[in-house]
Amino acid sequence: MKTFIIILTIISFAFSSSQYTFLVNKYDKEIDLEAKIIAKIARGSLKENIKLFIPNITTLEKRVYSKYFTLSNSCEKSNFVFVKNNMKNITKCPAENKLFFTNNYRKLLSNKRFFGAFFWNKSRPNIVFIKTRLSKDHIKLPKEYDQFVEDFDER
Repeated sequence: MKTFIIILTIISFAFSSSQYTFLVNKYDKEIDLEAKIIAKIARGSLKENIKLFIPNITTLEKRVYSKYFTLSNSCEKSNFVFVKNNMKNITKCPAENKLFFTNNYRKLLSNKRFFGAFFWNKSRPNIVFIKTRLSKDHIKLPKEYDQFVEDFDER
């Protein structure tokens, strides 16, 4: 009898498993929210079609970000670069006609190439733009971003 019940249970799981395939496909709401916010920032920063480059992008990030952007495989072919995953050497990428954004507040403060950052702090999203870099790169953000602009003394 136990064998019969075990066999029925296994057969039941085998046929019903197709109903639960959504559990196999990993989907991260945090990455989706991040992609939406980055898309809004990029559209507000650039007045042209956005070609996004994310160094060392994961398969999951590719799937999510491709909903909102045209993804570029190289920095040279992009016009908006979002540096995440603690990439240290972004200097190989030419800065001409590109905007650089990061997900690391310290990286924003230490590297003048970045005009802003989007990062998570205490499970909350934070956005920061540096005023002098916005004016240097001739970036005119919509008024709704004024609350995120900080005036740092960069000497």
